[in-house]
Amino acid sequence: MSVLLQLHNIHKSFGAVTILDDATASFSQNQKIGFIGRNGSGKSTLCKIIISQEKMDSGSITKNGELKLGYLEQHDPFQPNETVLDFLMRYTGKEEWRCAELAAKFHLTFDFLEKKITALAGGYQTRLKLAAMLLHDPNFLILDEPTNYLDLSTLILLEHFLQQFNGGFVIVSHDREFLKRTCDHTLEVENGQLTLYPGTIEEYFEFKEVQLHHRRAHNKAVEKKKEQLQEFIDRFRAKASTASRAKSKMKQLGRLKTIQIEHPMGGVRIRIPQVERKTGLALSCNNLSIGYPEKAVANAINLEIERGSHIAILGDNGQGKTTLMRTLAGELPAKSGSFKWGSALKIAYYAQHVFSKLHPQDDIYTHLQREAASGVTSQDVLNLAGSFLFKGDDVKKKVSVLSGGERARLCLAGLLLTKSHVLLLDEPTNHLDFETVEALGQALKKFSGTIFFISHDRTFVNLIATAVIDIKNGSVNRYPGTYEDYVYHLELEATNEFGQIEPAEERVTVKPSSAAEGVSGASDLQVEPKPPSVSGKENSDYLKRKEAKAQLAKVKIESKRLERQTEHLTQEREKLFQEMKNNPFHYSKERNEKLKKLTAMLEEAEHAWLNSQANFDRLTKELG
Repeated sequence: MSVLLQLHNIHKSFGAVTILDDATASFSQNQKIGFIGRNGSGKSTLCKIIISQEKMDSGSITKNGELKLGYLEQHDPFQPNETVLDFLMRYTGKEEWRCAELAAKFHLTFDFLEKKITALAGGYQTRLKLAAMLLHDPNFLILDEPTNYLDLSTLILLEHFLQQFNGGFVIVSHDREFLKRTCDHTLEVENGQLTLYPGTIEEYFEFKEVQLHHRRAHNKAVEKKKEQLQEFIDRFRAKASTASRAKSKMKQLGRLKTIQIEHPMGGVRIRIPQVERKTGLALSCNNLSIGYPEKAVANAINLEIERGSHIAILGDNGQGKTTLMRTLAGELPAKSGSFKWGSALKIAYYAQHVFSKLHPQDDIYTHLQREAASGVTSQDVLNLAGSFLFKGDDVKKKVSVLSGGERARLCLAGLLLTKSHVLLLDEPTNHLDFETVEALGQALKKFSGTIFFISHDRTFVNLIATAVIDIKNGSVNRYPGTYEDYVYHLELEATNEFGQIEPAEERVTVKPSSAAEGVSGASDLQVEPKPPSVSGKENSDYLKRKEAKAQLAKVKIESKRLERQTEHLTQEREKLFQEMKNNPFHYSKERNEKLKKLTAMLEEAEHAWLNSQANFDRLTKELG
């Protein structure tokens, strides 16, 4: 595997702060690399250095002559009033047919090509930037936070694309599930240094845990040896007959060094001040219609939400998730109908725009202290500030010097200190590294109040959600299944759609026709298959193979879902067995019925999983 890109001793500082310190790594063809690190550790800076948007202070980058680098733009490179097709042709210099062909790969079909880009939702604009990047035919991609603000459908589409991409890439992301599904190598930046591990993110964290255990064991042994040497020195250095030996031991003591242990991943803990647990309805909606003066977004919303529920609001971008959240927060008036919160409920709302309400002259601690409810101690405030990466003297920073991401974290931390009964959270995980995301998820899972939240981070949603509200085509409804069921069906849809895309060497190419020129009624475009001559039998074999591949992808997803279901049912049954073991003389008819039901469901799930595995093996064998 040839090396496409080499980074050697890269150094970068901003003022007195060193971001990269002799950072060195090599990236090879077809490596799928997940790039991780804490906020501010230098991930985006390194990406910009690689694509020459940022200068390094020292060091070098060697690029193989075969390297064709692609970069997903963080800013929007669109011009005012530009259509989808106009942008692709201007930005890439490619022919109309080629732009249309590649746009279709991201489901930007003919209907979208003449639309103005400003009319597209954020997820579709990201699809457009991905298509533009690929029109340059890159063989190695640099993707800095490509999942930010993507809806789940587009996120899954991006996953499928990356899984099939014939080349390598480096992805900066705080979405753990996304990295698990797309990357086979892990790159971490820590204290200015780069570590490239030849394994998935889960394997890398396991490796780090082992390393941490070894370092702690080494340090413990060193400290014990130091104590023994110091005791010998103290006892014998005063005696002339043993002074030389004591001096030798002092030199030995001086050579003993412990290994410095940096703050380990998984060290973040978030504690949210709890509120009084109450029963009854938190929210009721009666024929509620939401939207704007010129447009209704969703109608006939009828919901009843119990207190203590943790509701994930899901749906594609542009369907009305934020509109619903803003209406419930009182920022937008209802168009018709009504909604009512339960009595004596304190409601707090977090969204990306709320940090504009911060006082520029406040420092971090002052803001958090003012937001904190009575009974929240100064230490509680400092602990939560630290959890959101404001440590030590950072709490003295003025709001006016904070970045957008830091202000968003500050607002979220302040909201969690208010001891509100209802939390309305619109994309709370943006600007957080995934360690903090998962710590926040664990804390919110234990929160006794009611939560309505919008997020496309599957790890985060899976940790918190007890129910799902789905917004689609003007309707707002409770989803009948679990969040896992919801994701599974989206994955199945993406597999069906992505399975229709042909490999590059087999795809149908649309290009201008010279033979059709001047012929009455002839199309301006002709379809030209590759290779140009395919027999009926070969075409039939190809279609069968294509169908088998699509079927294999479906079976693989179904098999994984059944495996997760089996594991969950097994855990539930083991809990009941343990309960019966702990209370052998306590008889419960309800518990026995539950055990019988769980056992039957487990047997059914195991049987379905075995059938799914058999289908998978059969299809794999057929495909050779």
